[in-house]
Amino acid sequence: MDPLTNPFAPGAGTPPPELAGRDELRNGVRIALGRIRIARPAKSVLMVGLRGVGKTVLLVRMRKEADEFGHQTVYIEAPEGRSLPAMLAPQLRATLLKLSWNDKARDLADRALRGLAGFTSALKVQYQDIQVGLDFDPEPGLADNGDLEQDLTALLLAAGAAAKKAETALVLFVDELQYVQEDELAALITALHRGTQEEMPVTLVGAGLPQLRARTGRAKSYAERLFDFPFIGPLGEEAARTAIAKPALDQGVGVTDEALRTIFEETRGYPYFLQEWGKHAWDVADESPIALRDVERAASGAKTALDEGFFRVRVDRLTPSERRYLRAMASLGAGPHRSGDIAKVLGKQVTALGPVRNNLIAKGMVWSPGHGDTAFTVPLFEEFMTRFMPGEDWRN
Repeated sequence: MDPLTNPFAPGAGTPPPELAGRDELRNGVRIALGRIRIARPAKSVLMVGLRGVGKTVLLVRMRKEADEFGHQTVYIEAPEGRSLPAMLAPQLRATLLKLSWNDKARDLADRALRGLAGFTSALKVQYQDIQVGLDFDPEPGLADNGDLEQDLTALLLAAGAAAKKAETALVLFVDELQYVQEDELAALITALHRGTQEEMPVTLVGAGLPQLRARTGRAKSYAERLFDFPFIGPLGEEAARTAIAKPALDQGVGVTDEALRTIFEETRGYPYFLQEWGKHAWDVADESPIALRDVERAASGAKTALDEGFFRVRVDRLTPSERRYLRAMASLGAGPHRSGDIAKVLGKQVTALGPVRNNLIAKGMVWSPGHGDTAFTVPLFEEFMTRFMPGEDWRN
């Protein structure tokens, strides 16, 4: 097949040619945003799942759909080591400036911009990474106490009032939310809760690793009543087949049942892996339909691409002790695994390995589905670690 017309798109957050199997969730979010816009109660949404299941793709698509519906949106990707106020301030400024163009909402949007000026000025000492241009002078007493929880609440209430006057909704889209510090997460939850109580059209659609649910609970005990937590998992076989077959058919290329079945078995339905296998199967095929023999020929290239582009980049940022911990987990299988079993493989006490486990959780490599349990955040990672650190030398 001509690689120039290859429809498959493996990449970090790259939209796939066919977003299969997620229609029900997308529709649920559309309804929630529509209800908030007309002052009907609806929970914010926090999507959780492993790496490679398409959370970022979903978040980007939902934001696009919200924009098309006329909502006012803010999009943030939360990297490690950056504060929530620093990420939120410039994006919220841009959205408030758009709201200020609305004749009905201009005065309230301008007031929210004055609140933003006070918010950034008051918090710059505590959060030195805040950098945002100020268009208005602060309004004394509005979001300028220097307390993040109080000020963020006041700021989002002011922004919500402008959105309500403009007959729209303000939707915060936040990716990698598990990297937001718990005190900052608590402030955001408090602000959203207060907005709900005041019937303001302000909501959050977020995404993160599975530990996000526990983090929100620790941040605020009522978080489980404020959010829906849909778990984003691998696609079922029918949806996985559609994700491969439809983009190929749109290019006039068929895919045999045997080829589709094998791709599903090899990828276990994980969307990122489906795109990688689809890409390589397309490139090695000489003619339509793509057959089982093409998938078999593509196997080596697909696995190498995943090892180097999906798995290896995560291992490269780890210390030797962290790698050994993950390799010990891999020797036990897919997991989750008890901390004591991992320690036994390494010949160490559980307490001695606590700091290593905590670092891996902080880096987003593992999570704890239950007390004393540890699981990979990356699907099929146990297979990669076995390939990456073969034999027994890693134990030394």
